[in-house]
Amino acid sequence: MYSIAVSACTQCFWRPLVDRCNIAAKRLKELFTGLVLGVYEKENGSDATPFTQAAASFDRSVSGKLGETLSISGPPLKKGKCRIFYGLHQDFPSVAVVGLGGKGAGLCGSENWESGRENVRAAVAAGCRQLQELEVAHLEVDPCGDGQSAAEGATLSLFEYDELKSKRKTPPVPRLHGSGDAEAWQKGVLYGEGQNLARRLMEAPANHVTPTVFADTIEQKLAAFSDRVTVHKRPQSWMESEQMGAFLSVSKGSEEPPVFLEVHYTGNPNSSQAPLVLVGKGITFDSGGISLKPASGMDAMRADMGGAATVCSAVITAAALGLPINIVGLAPLCENMPGGKANKPGDVVRAKNGKTIQVDNTDAEGRLILADALCYAHSFKPRALVNAATLTGAMDVALGSAATGVFTNSDWLWDELHKASVATGDRVWRMPLFQHYTKQVTESALADLNNVGKYSRSGGACTAAAFLKEFVTAEHWAHLDIAGVMSNKDEVPYLRKGMSGRPTRTLVELAAALAAGL
Repeated sequence: MYSIAVSACTQCFWRPLVDRCNIAAKRLKELFTGLVLGVYEKENGSDATPFTQAAASFDRSVSGKLGETLSISGPPLKKGKCRIFYGLHQDFPSVAVVGLGGKGAGLCGSENWESGRENVRAAVAAGCRQLQELEVAHLEVDPCGDGQSAAEGATLSLFEYDELKSKRKTPPVPRLHGSGDAEAWQKGVLYGEGQNLARRLMEAPANHVTPTVFADTIEQKLAAFSDRVTVHKRPQSWMESEQMGAFLSVSKGSEEPPVFLEVHYTGNPNSSQAPLVLVGKGITFDSGGISLKPASGMDAMRADMGGAATVCSAVITAAALGLPINIVGLAPLCENMPGGKANKPGDVVRAKNGKTIQVDNTDAEGRLILADALCYAHSFKPRALVNAATLTGAMDVALGSAATGVFTNSDWLWDELHKASVATGDRVWRMPLFQHYTKQVTESALADLNNVGKYSRSGGACTAAAFLKEFVTAEHWAHLDIAGVMSNKDEVPYLRKGMSGRPTRTLVELAAALAAGL
């Protein structure tokens, strides 16, 4: 009893002191600010450390200690690599020096991106991640000669979906180091936050992001721009009045009610220019329906609404940027489930434009909901019509995660998309829309069209695009198959493992380019 009493008294005696120490430690940690600085590869014959402007200024402020410490810390810093140094500056206890590769790196034709910008994104991401592991509360980032790319790398690299965990980590909020490049930095933050929103929607479990919750989330995000944005959450009765039989045939297998989300962003109310119309596939969970998918990996089908997530996030980002362009965003939202009323293989349904479709595979449902959405999109007489969808596994087989496959009837729209992707580093690659593929979906035993190609394993991404083309009359249309870029393992160095939110930034860049060309 005595020992227990002594132990209790000891705990009572020390606990206030321990609590005070913990509070002091927490407050001390909150004062810690990490700093990311960039360094280029040394040029031939040069002994000087090729710092960025911000890094050179920091080195002068510490009497050359950064350069000295870096030179004795090992071999020259390679592109995308990072080293942490401590105690160099009282305001920045931890300094991450990152390798930016060669100075002046520009457009790389073989890679189809601007190497310098990608180098900045990857390098800044490496530094931010290492400082995040040190649990710094504040983080300042060298713009590294390109404030937008630096902000994108920082914002994208620090995102992690842990909203449903009991112990959540609060990531540091990256800030621009110094006063230069502030406008470019803020633009990059908005680009990164837009993609992160798409990632959050795609990563969330399907029971947390139903069609209704998805639509409500987008409406809430757009509330701040109510003077320029109108949101319509169309119910099933509206879809029935619009004769969207293909879309409704997919949704009827689920207990969750479908929603047709329609968003109008009026960034240029005085313009007579027709709007850019973006359409996104919004299957919030895809079981495959009666043509059930294999159990292994089916959980990833919570992200089968990636097209809707990227399209809606792009509209939100355009509104946040105040782009002077009018955009209409459309997202048919539903689940594809094997309920008692679900489509059965061999069923025939009728789309909004009157065409009948033989549904030979209920797992080819994305093209069914997009068919009606594309028909409806034409009512806005679009300047350009772009749809995005995690449509086919065949796209992943063809291109993997290197690029989004683009099928388009317009050389002009392809050029605009390609230029946008070169700037963002989130690449696109043009795929064929030959009549060869059209014949494979128009030769159907029971209907005008079949929802799978005649030779189902051959050119699956191409036959899916050919199917969609049957519902398009717009002069400038592009179908983006994003199945291959839906998730990230380690391919994109500034994204963590998980759902990628690609190609949100490319869609925003496209909108910005079209706005600039008005």
